[in-house]
Amino acid sequence: MAAEEILELSNGRITAKIAAWGATITSLIVPDARGNLADVVLGFDTLEPYMEYVGTGKGGQKSISPYFGCIVGRVANRIKEGKFTLNGVEYSLAINNGPNSLHGGLKGFDKVVWDVVERKSGECPSITFQYDSKDGEEGYPGDVTVRATYSLPDSTTLRLDMEAVAENKATPINLAQHTYWNLAGHNSGDTLDHSIQIWGKHITPVDENTIPTGEIMPVKDTPFDFTTEHNIGARINDVPGGYDHNYVLDSGEEKNGLKHAAKLKDSSNSRTLDLWTDAPGMQFYTANYVDGITGKGGAVYGKHSGVCLETQGLPNAINQPNFPSVVVQPGEKYKHTMLFEFSS
Repeated sequence: MAAEEILELSNGRITAKIAAWGATITSLIVPDARGNLADVVLGFDTLEPYMEYVGTGKGGQKSISPYFGCIVGRVANRIKEGKFTLNGVEYSLAINNGPNSLHGGLKGFDKVVWDVVERKSGECPSITFQYDSKDGEEGYPGDVTVRATYSLPDSTTLRLDMEAVAENKATPINLAQHTYWNLAGHNSGDTLDHSIQIWGKHITPVDENTIPTGEIMPVKDTPFDFTTEHNIGARINDVPGGYDHNYVLDSGEEKNGLKHAAKLKDSSNSRTLDLWTDAPGMQFYTANYVDGITGKGGAVYGKHSGVCLETQGLPNAINQPNFPSVVVQPGEKYKHTMLFEFSS
């Protein structure tokens, strides 16, 4: 299908626009308590900026878009030095983030056109995208068939179901949805006055290259403790660079097989996002590297202008034997669900 195609998914209350390029959420219109509508995701008016590169980043081309709204893979987050060994074979990946491979490499799942394979209307409108990743793509082994279904199961909920089948070789698979949220509206400035609660009592601390050390660290009595609700900005200066850390989702209530990952609130108009998932971890990222990007309607996105809640397997798990495995065997299916519930 055409890279330029943007599809609409609406139930009369929530309206999402999703591009075939990267299976990317480019817009999400949600009402507040007074019925005022706002687009609560960062992004661009047209697809060109999502597809453009600016100069050369460390280790390769750097995209204008810092992964706004897309699905990243084959493996989300960082793989140390872009290397791993599987079944006795060492694989080398594209390096695109300091010494590491990030979000699938130079041309991950966010930088390809996905096919639309199914659209449904009615009570639960949905769009299903598919991408066929080939053996050797960005250095990864084996062919993988990936599907992502966005749906609106009720008036206040967006759901994403991701699945992937390893066709002929064992391979790591770890997909993440990389939307930047600003519940006051994408053009409303920083999110430091948003509050968040995270149902994770531990994080995976990182080294100087943002690679997990392998430790599972309790958050109690640290600036990472969001087991009760806190403003994002209250302690962010105690975290060098800002939050860009993976939480182990180990303390959430469950609902329909999904656990509560996070509750994000905007103080100014009381929009709330509750996130549910079946993934073991969640990267909490406060847009630390966003700096003067011109987005939708001419809005300029600065540092901390959005919040990413990227549920996923634990980072660099392929090289950390004590982390839950992200390896999918031939014929097996990877599954990952996210439920975004909006209230006001």
